[in-house]
Amino acid sequence: MADLPLDADYVIVGAGSAGCVLANRLSADGRTRVLLIEAGGDDRPLRERGQFLSNLMIHVPVGYAHTLKDPKVNWLYRTEPDPGTQGRRHIWPRGKVLGGSSSINGLLYVRGQRADYDGWRQMGCEGWGWDDIAPYFRRSEDQEHGACDVHGAGGPLSVTDPAGRHPVSDAVVAACEALGLPHRDINGPDQEGVAWYQLTVRNGRRCSSAVAYLHPAMSRPNLTVLTHAQATRVVIEGAHATGVAFLRGGQEHVARARCEVLLAGGVINSPQLLQLSGIGPAERLRALGIDVQRDLPGVGENLQDHLLVSSNFRLRPGTLSVNELSRGLRLMGEVARYAVSRKGLLTLSAAHVAAFCRSRPDLAAPDIQFHILPATVDGDALVRLQKMQLEKLPGISIAVCQLRPESRGHVHIRSADPLAPPRITPNYLADPLDRHVIVEGLRWARRIAAAQPLADFIDHQINPAEDIVSEEDLLTHARRAGTTLYHPVGTCAMGHGPTAVVDPRLRVHGVRGLRVVDASIMPRIISGNTNAPTIAIAEKASDMILTDAIQNTIMA
Repeated sequence: MADLPLDADYVIVGAGSAGCVLANRLSADGRTRVLLIEAGGDDRPLRERGQFLSNLMIHVPVGYAHTLKDPKVNWLYRTEPDPGTQGRRHIWPRGKVLGGSSSINGLLYVRGQRADYDGWRQMGCEGWGWDDIAPYFRRSEDQEHGACDVHGAGGPLSVTDPAGRHPVSDAVVAACEALGLPHRDINGPDQEGVAWYQLTVRNGRRCSSAVAYLHPAMSRPNLTVLTHAQATRVVIEGAHATGVAFLRGGQEHVARARCEVLLAGGVINSPQLLQLSGIGPAERLRALGIDVQRDLPGVGENLQDHLLVSSNFRLRPGTLSVNELSRGLRLMGEVARYAVSRKGLLTLSAAHVAAFCRSRPDLAAPDIQFHILPATVDGDALVRLQKMQLEKLPGISIAVCQLRPESRGHVHIRSADPLAPPRITPNYLADPLDRHVIVEGLRWARRIAAAQPLADFIDHQINPAEDIVSEEDLLTHARRAGTTLYHPVGTCAMGHGPTAVVDPRLRVHGVRGLRVVDASIMPRIISGNTNAPTIAIAEKASDMILTDAIQNTIMA
């Protein structure tokens, strides 16, 4: 440890979707010294002793079914009992490895709606409207179809079409079109419609933020990456963040930051570290024996997540779905196919087809999203054991989420112990609007299944059962079966006022030299999957950090 540089211009905590981007961009000049601290290990199969299978599964696209439950690469946080979902405790996967959650997620590339970002700007987040952040989506992207007004080419993050199609998924697309949802680019100017999900995949392998941004930069002499380094607190001296304390190999060390400390630990770990450092709700921190450095009531509040509720349908006998491909000789054949061509079952993402629609015709934009796949997970195993176990008979899942939930939860530390997991309270379905929209989404799922040509493949609905039709009964199903879609945001919200944690340049209010750069800064959740927006946030933040450094040098 003594020969490792622990002084740097920038100390980044967390090598996830945002941290990898920051490490790459801030070290690109070859002179700025960057130290990246990650609590997990290396993501490459041959770099971590005892983790060959875990790390191999990171890079095989369908391996998310394994990594989402693997404690070697996943924090596997558990929420508090949630009243809105019948008192159940939910497992929240979060990446504990280089690449963070981008190394274990379902690989789907979704940006959200223009109105999401323009809404941030209207909330006082200057410089975060769609026209401000769209260039960073393009800069990050290496789009399979090439560059255009909407998409970029030549960026670090590969965005590709699925390697294979399925006749049932083709029928889903046609059924949605029959219901009036146009087939379009859901990452374009208008999100409403149906499309095949694009994936963060390169040459049949996962393109995580580690693969896209960090690995190419790790040979730079001015970038140091420390794995298995658990940050315990930000060092604050006179309202100025000067470094980070961390545990590695059973010993505590302190890394000093000459310019700034950048927290990129994500929606759980960033507020946790702020609270451990004395930045957060003063009364709660004092009750835990923590010296208050800055009273910021919003730290850990404003938690938002997409609740996913699946409608499962049995396909007609003789229809081949993913369920049957994942067993026995068929599975062995798919493994061989992937080894030879990088195609087939092992390239599968979390969903084939995306559909965005409105719960009411008078809405200005979609408020419902579907993840649709010709596969069905054993519902009891998922709810009781949090285990993704496919059924044996052919099936299709039409899973719905409400895009912009009104319910809010929080993340609070339990004690001053930095190794104790925080208390996570999601508060799913607490708001009446959320309950109404999720029920309308379940009704939409039935419309899709009943529309031709998909109806020709459907035998019957498995759950919710076909006789469950009232709003009350459908809501009961949502409470029983709903699970996280792995999209928590908002716990270090950007903005102004008493509940804001960071300003529009992502600087923590009242603490110099400290920023938060990850999904926790979103004041409101975006209308879709959160990985691509988190990468764009970090791209924009890296420009702001470098610009501010130049201005500070001039002023000095």
